[in-house]
Amino acid sequence: MANEKKKMGLIPKLIIAIILGIIVGTQLPAIVTQIAVTISSNFGKFLNFIIPLMIMAFVTKGISDLSEGAGKLLLATAGLSYLSTLVAGSASYFMAKSIFPSFISKEMAADITEATGRSLEAVFEIPLNPIMDVTSALVLAFMMGLCISILRQNGSGQGFYKLVNEFSDIINMVLEKAIIPLLPLFIFGNFANMAYSGSVFAILQIFVKIFVCIIALHLIYLVVLFLIAGTYSKKNPFASFKKAIPGYLTAVGTQSSAASIPVNVECNKKIGVSKQIREFVIPLCATCHMPGSIITLTACVFTLLHMYQMPHSYALMIKFIGILGIAMVAAPGAPGGAVMSALPFLPVVGIPSDGPLASILISLYLTQDSFGTAANVAGDNAISMIVEQVYYKHIVKKPIPVEED
Repeated sequence: MANEKKKMGLIPKLIIAIILGIIVGTQLPAIVTQIAVTISSNFGKFLNFIIPLMIMAFVTKGISDLSEGAGKLLLATAGLSYLSTLVAGSASYFMAKSIFPSFISKEMAADITEATGRSLEAVFEIPLNPIMDVTSALVLAFMMGLCISILRQNGSGQGFYKLVNEFSDIINMVLEKAIIPLLPLFIFGNFANMAYSGSVFAILQIFVKIFVCIIALHLIYLVVLFLIAGTYSKKNPFASFKKAIPGYLTAVGTQSSAASIPVNVECNKKIGVSKQIREFVIPLCATCHMPGSIITLTACVFTLLHMYQMPHSYALMIKFIGILGIAMVAAPGAPGGAVMSALPFLPVVGIPSDGPLASILISLYLTQDSFGTAANVAGDNAISMIVEQVYYKHIVKKPIPVEED
């Protein structure tokens, strides 16, 4: 139609937001950046309020939609996610041990801490808190979804099932009308602040080699994960990876796996994963599949241990990685959630959880958090491709449903 206007896609909007954020943070007066930070911070408050509701809506509906094998599907998804996280953490350790000792030094720590200490605070923040934390929402969603699924198999539970579906429709409406359209504004504020503080440039100048190694391992791990998923599901792994890019870029800007759920569900749809599986696996994996974050955390912790000549054997680090694979379930929902979840467990590797080394770890991690989160989000698509095959071939033993456009 001649009168139809072609809308700009999400990817161009995200790229424009990142570029404008860097320009504003480096070229305009601080008050302009602070206004952007204030808007972004308050939107982040609203986003954090929505995230537990999003998990409740999507995960509960995803499990309750399953007519059979709900518990097995949950176990398969969680098991694959945990295995992926362990493998990613181990790969990060051996990469860091092989490469990092040649170029890391103690002087780097002071430089990074100084750069990240110049961030601007919001002028004001609306006192809006989530009605529950992410872990509580996830456990409640599991319980409700499994019980509704069992009730439906026994011929009851239709009232609750209808309520869950309508609640899911409400959350979808909020995402479509408010969250997704405002994501570029959120990203703009984040990047303006990072550019103003100089933390982005500090990490590129001081830790550029470590940064490149971590990002390279993220990408290598994702390629391997998609190759495995594509081979098993008989989908083109490279085409599937390409279709996951919008979710990756969204996560780079939001620094939150959970905040990227709506975009990533759409990516999963384009990959060709069935509706039932994608609406269950993507929200669930956003809370329990953290390969990118564990790669970044493991590499950062190794850097500190080596920098200060502390023990850093694989036997020690695998304990830390194994604990984090579970502890990081509480990480989604806010930038830096993974490193905050890791702090109570730093004594496992000999780092005090509230000392200067922990502060350096937070600074080092946060400068790379965007890319770790993006790897988490992109990897969720590969997990869903595998889970779909496991569920339909081995659990319910039915053909995968073909979705009409």
